[in-house]
Amino acid sequence: MDLFEQHRQQLLETEAPLAARLRPRTLDDFVGQDEIVGPGRLLRRAIQADQLSSLIFYGPPGTGKTTLAQIIANTTRAYFLAINAVLAGIKDIRAAVEKAQDLRGQYGQRTILFVDEVHRFNKAQQDALLPWVENGTLILIGATTENPYFEVNKALVSRSRIFQLRSLTPYDLQNVLDRALQDPKLGYGNIAITLEDQAADHLINVANGDARALLNALELAIETTEPDAKDIIVITLAVAEASIQRRAVLYDKEGDAHFDTISAFIKSLRGSDPDAALYWLARMVYAGEDPRFIFRRMIILASEDVGLADPQAVGVVMACAQSFDRIGLPEGQYPLAQAALYLSTAPKSNSALAYFDALASVETEREGDVPNALRDKSRDQKSFGHGANYKYPHAYRDHWVAQQYLPDSLQGQVFYQPSDQGAEAAIQTQIARQREAQLSGLSDANTQETVSYGPKDSKRERWLQRTMSQTGDHAAWVRDRIFHLTQIQRHHVVLEVHSQTGLLTWEALRQTPEGSVYTHVPTDKVAETLEAQVKALSALQRPIFVTGQSSDLKTLIHDHTPNLQFDWILGRNSFANQMQNHDQPIATTFAQKLVQLLRPQGHIILAETIPKYGQRICDLVTVDDVGKALYKRWQKAEAALYQDDTGDTQLTWDESDLMAAFADSPVTVDLEQTHMSLYITPKLLDRWFTTKGERPSYGKRLGEHCSAQDVKQIQALLSQKLLHQTIQWQVKLAFVHVHCPE
Repeated sequence: MDLFEQHRQQLLETEAPLAARLRPRTLDDFVGQDEIVGPGRLLRRAIQADQLSSLIFYGPPGTGKTTLAQIIANTTRAYFLAINAVLAGIKDIRAAVEKAQDLRGQYGQRTILFVDEVHRFNKAQQDALLPWVENGTLILIGATTENPYFEVNKALVSRSRIFQLRSLTPYDLQNVLDRALQDPKLGYGNIAITLEDQAADHLINVANGDARALLNALELAIETTEPDAKDIIVITLAVAEASIQRRAVLYDKEGDAHFDTISAFIKSLRGSDPDAALYWLARMVYAGEDPRFIFRRMIILASEDVGLADPQAVGVVMACAQSFDRIGLPEGQYPLAQAALYLSTAPKSNSALAYFDALASVETEREGDVPNALRDKSRDQKSFGHGANYKYPHAYRDHWVAQQYLPDSLQGQVFYQPSDQGAEAAIQTQIARQREAQLSGLSDANTQETVSYGPKDSKRERWLQRTMSQTGDHAAWVRDRIFHLTQIQRHHVVLEVHSQTGLLTWEALRQTPEGSVYTHVPTDKVAETLEAQVKALSALQRPIFVTGQSSDLKTLIHDHTPNLQFDWILGRNSFANQMQNHDQPIATTFAQKLVQLLRPQGHIILAETIPKYGQRICDLVTVDDVGKALYKRWQKAEAALYQDDTGDTQLTWDESDLMAAFADSPVTVDLEQTHMSLYITPKLLDRWFTTKGERPSYGKRLGEHCSAQDVKQIQALLSQKLLHQTIQWQVKLAFVHVHCPE
C-alpha cells in the first residue's frame, strides 16, 4: 500500500458515512442472522476453518450480505476479489479468472470472487462465470436482493450454497444503535449525546429491519442538531421524525416483495380476513403499486373464490374499478377499500373451478396424460418454504379456517368495524366469531422458514444411508419416532445426549447440512468407535464429539464452542442413565442443565424406557413350566422389585419423575407400548443372574424377596426354556418434549 492509498483509507475511516464506518470486521461484531452465522452453524465454522464453497447471500437491503463478504475477506487466506455486477462485465470476469489462475499456478492460493448484486449479470455474463466456478478456479460469493432461483443462472445456483438473510429484529437494531452511540473511534462515543427512548423506538420502527437506514437516519439527526447549553446533543422524538419521516418499504414491482405482498392480499381476501386485507392493500398503495393491477386481481378473485355464493361480487368490484378510473387518486382509495372489504366479507364458493375439471377431462380424452388438477404454485415453495403452511380455506368446513394473515406485530389489530345495519349485521357476528377463533388458533401456527439451501452431496447421502441402515428394527423405530416429533431445519444446531451408538446423530446430520450436530459420548472408547465411522466425511460434515460425564455436559460444550446453545437436544435413555447411576436430585439437575443449553424457542426430545412398566421375566414362561407354588412366589418377588418403598431408583421411577425433573419448563410426556425382538444368549442369562459388579443384577434383586433356592431354580428354568430363543420383549417408552419459551 503506497502513501496515497494509505491516505485514502484514512479519509474513508474518518469521512465515510456512519453506516460504512461501523460495518463489522469480524463475526463477533456481526449483528443478527444467528440462524446462519451463530455459534455452531455451518457457515460460521466454514469461515473460521477457511473451507468455503461457492455461496449466494439473498435478502433485503441492510441485512448484512456485503458485510458478510467483507468479513470473509478479512478472515480467509484465499485471495479476495470484489466486483459489482452493475458496473462489471465479461472483461472483468476474464481478468478475475486470469488472476485466479496465476495465483493457483504460482502459489497454490485459492481465489474468492465476490459479486455484489449478482442478479444484475445477464445470462451471458453468468454463463461466463460458470465453468470457472465449476472447476474450482473461482469460489463465488454472490449477494442479491432478488430470489436467486428466478434471477440467477440455475447452473450457478445448483453449484452454490444459498443463505437467506432476514430483516433485522428490533433487538438487533437496538444493538446497532448502541454501538453507534458508544464507539469512540468509528461512532459518536466521544460526543455527549442524549437519545430519548421515544426517538430511539421511532428510528428502530421506521428503519424496518434495515441497519443502513437506521444509521443514516441517526447520523442525519446528530449532524443537524445543535448542542444545548450544556454542550449535549439531544435527539428528541421530533428530531427523529424529521430525520426518517417515511418507512423504507421494500417493494420492487418486478421482485419478490411485489409477488409476496399481492399473494398475502389475495389470501387474506380468500380467508375472509378484512383486517389483513386492508393492511396489505394499504401497504401496496403506500409503496406505489398500480391500483389497476390490484383491481384486476380482485376481479379474478370475485369469480374464482366468491363465485355463485354471491353473484353480485363481480359487479361490485367492476363498479369500484370504474369509479377509480373516473376519480383517480387519492380519492380512489375509497372504492379500492370498498371492493376489498366486500370480497373479504362475502360468502365463498369455488364452484367456478368446475370449469377446469371439465377442461381437464377433455384434455385427458385427447392427450391421455394431462394432470387432473391445475394448481398455482408459490414462486419459491421448493426453495425457502414460502407459502408451504398455507391452509386453503375451501378445504375446511364453512370455507374458512383460523390462520395467521396479519404480521406478528399486528396480531389482534382490528381495522374493519362492521355496523349493525342491513346485511352487515350478519357480517358483524360472523367477523366477531372468526376473529376470536383466529386469535385462539395462532399459537399452533408453524411459521418456520428455511433460510438456507445447498446442493446435495451424493457421497455424504450414500454414507448416511449405509450407516443408518445398519440400525436394528426397534432402534430404528425409536429414532424415527423421535424425529417425527421434531421440526428440525437445515441450519439448526442439534445435540445428542449420552450417545452410545450414534443412533440419533446420523439422522440429525442428514437433516442439518447447513447447521451442525454435537454428540455427547460418555467414554473415549465410544468416541473412538463413532469417530472411526465418520472418516469418510470431510471435517465440516462430521459431527462434533464431546466426551465426558453428563454432569459436566455444559462445561464440555462451552469449552469447545463458547456460549453455544442448541435448537434441538435429543436423547435415548439419557434420563434413565441418570436414574440408574444416581438418583432423582441428580437427574433433576441434569434436566435443568439441558434446558440451560437450549436457545429461546428450542426443544428437547427424549425417548426413555421405563423399567417399571416393562417386561416381567416371569411372564416369559408358563405356570406349567414352573409349578404353581414357585411361579406364585416368583411373581410376587418380581412385582416387589418395582414398588416405590424399595428405595431402588433404578427400577421404581416413572413418568411423574420425568415431569418433576423438567417442572420449571413446559413439558409433555407421552407413553407408548411397543416390543423388540431379543435373542437369549448364555452371556445375557449370565448378566441377569451375576453376583459381580457394582450394579445389582436381576437375580441378586430377586434374592432379596425370595430364597436362594428359588433363584437357582428360576435361572435353571430360563436356561432350559429360553436359551438360543428369540422372544418378543415388551417395552414402554416415555417420549418427553420440553419447549424452551422465548
